[in-house]
Amino acid sequence: MGKQKQSIDINTFKDIEEEDSKKSPPLPEKQTSVSLVEPSPRKNKLHKKTKTIRVIRSIIRSFPIIAPKPCKFPEINFRSSSPSTRVTGTLYGYKKGKMSFSIQQTSKSLPTLVLDLPIQTHVLQKEMSQGMVRIALECEKRDEKEKKALLEESVWDMFCNGKKLGYAVKREADEMDLSIMELLKVITMGVGVLPSAEFNDADDPDDELAYTRANFDHVVGSKDSETLYMLCPEGSNVPELSVFFVRI
Repeated sequence: MGKQKQSIDINTFKDIEEEDSKKSPPLPEKQTSVSLVEPSPRKNKLHKKTKTIRVIRSIIRSFPIIAPKPCKFPEINFRSSSPSTRVTGTLYGYKKGKMSFSIQQTSKSLPTLVLDLPIQTHVLQKEMSQGMVRIALECEKRDEKEKKALLEESVWDMFCNGKKLGYAVKREADEMDLSIMELLKVITMGVGVLPSAEFNDADDPDDELAYTRANFDHVVGSKDSETLYMLCPEGSNVPELSVFFVRI
């Protein structure tokens, strides 16, 4: 959040696409069979582990300082404390339509979350070309008896760089989502397009399906706050992207 805003040219995405095209799989002549695997149950363990660490930190900070010299306890950096918090995130959508966002435990696993976003593909691409994108997804708190896990909420108010755009809606991954994830499973980071003719529900056969795919650092702040930080290679000139899930 505190980093200086970078301004990059849209050609940056084209350069990344050309570099990544060597790793991109050839598009099949017919529908791809899905070989994605079920995600492991490690997510629940991660939430329990993170909660335990927060409790320990709270206890430590409650201890009185009796040393004559200032005593400072080391801060725990949740963003980089464990590689097990890393997930794969993909933004994708037809250039003439709106985008969806998928989260996978790994690039080869089935999606654990799919959201339809209320933002046109070309609009988000324009925002990303400016160098920094902050997406905030907010939902209302409910009664404790009715409360569910944060990422199980079904409807979110979406803000992009401070502008409210509408509602993001959670849904189950459909055949098209799985086909896209199957085609991209060998790619951990890349920006590119896929011809819409490869998918059954393409309204315009001349349209293209754009995607942005990367690893994200998944940080659990509390039961009402989680954040995804896009991870980029050191020194790369690509946009910063963060996605905040908040229950308020």
